[in-house]
Amino acid sequence: MSNADYEKALGRKIAFHRKRRGLSQKEFAGLLGRSEAWVSQVERGVRRIDRMTVLEKVAEVLDLPVGELAAEAPIVASVAEGEAPGASRLRLVLSAAHSLKAILGRPEPPDVPALRAEVERAWSLTHEGNYADLAELLEDLVPRLESATRAGTEAERPELFRLLAAMYHTCSAALANMGEPEAAWIAVDRSVVAAERAGDPLLMAAGEFRLSIVFLGARHYDQAARVSGSAAEALAPLAEDGGPEAVALRGALTLQRAVAAGRLNRADEAYAHLRQAGELAERVGEGRNDYNTEFGPTNVALHEVAVAVDLGDAGVALRAAENVDASGLSPERQARFGIDVAKAHAQRRQVAEAVAALAKARELLPEMFLAKPGVKQLVSDLVAMSPLPSDQLREMARELGVHEMRTGT
Repeated sequence: MSNADYEKALGRKIAFHRKRRGLSQKEFAGLLGRSEAWVSQVERGVRRIDRMTVLEKVAEVLDLPVGELAAEAPIVASVAEGEAPGASRLRLVLSAAHSLKAILGRPEPPDVPALRAEVERAWSLTHEGNYADLAELLEDLVPRLESATRAGTEAERPELFRLLAAMYHTCSAALANMGEPEAAWIAVDRSVVAAERAGDPLLMAAGEFRLSIVFLGARHYDQAARVSGSAAEALAPLAEDGGPEAVALRGALTLQRAVAAGRLNRADEAYAHLRQAGELAERVGEGRNDYNTEFGPTNVALHEVAVAVDLGDAGVALRAAENVDASGLSPERQARFGIDVAKAHAQRRQVAEAVAALAKARELLPEMFLAKPGVKQLVSDLVAMSPLPSDQLREMARELGVHEMRTGT
């Protein structure tokens, strides 16, 4: 049995046993802690149940052995040869004892403007998804900045620690995009310590923003909600005083709260956070890029699409996407948006439209396209949905190392 056939058969089986128990889709969704749209998509074979814990919960509510639902399940494997360019090099950068060497060595007086320019270049490479060049840059920049914070004058040190924190943010963002949450977490932790030594609470909050992204990527949704929520609340007094940087950072953290709530299937909470983020976005105007958060009305709109996709509201996501012009944002944000749109089309089994959206994301950021685990799974799903995959979809599957393995008959 193919993956697509299994999903349809599973959906029919769930619908049959739900009706046997006399439950409406709304009642069934309530017992599962899911949305009615999620149940509808599962029963139509549009949405996959990709975690055994979820399948076990469905079986429990239907009063069925889980084996009856899992029987003959196909296994879709996504195996890319090697790893994302730069991933191993960035891990090695974080593994070296740079701070110890800086303390014991005799570093030269730092060139602060030159270091600032290199940190700005690191952010440009991160937003471009150019992780190989970023790793090459950070191999030299990390030890130099660690040394500079020890060699700078008393007046220079706050700025040097701010640069050190920002540099670790770039490292964390790249590693998170490449599916390396453990290494990304190390980079975030170092950034927060550097921000504290700089005496910069907003930069510390930016570190918590990065940490929430790391937790989301690692599927630690409760932790993502906690870190973004606590940081957003801590910033409330500064944001109420009207400082635009504080408002933008609080807005960016509130968007992370919305995503975390969406991943936890807390729809009302997710949409409430989106509304609050929208209000904050109105206060900052056309958008800012404080601490590389890109917060503003357009980014709120992009997150509305992402949250709707996570909640299984594909129609809401696609309608929202029609009104979004993401061209003013970084290639990274544009590519993420394209992937979310592709996921929404996939939930509606609109394979051609999903492939077209993925093709745009691949053109924008080929390295991120290859690195993100979610993209591999999405392409696997699209292959499984297609009786005769298009040449473009086959090319993507080959590029990602995606192949289908089936069990059963």
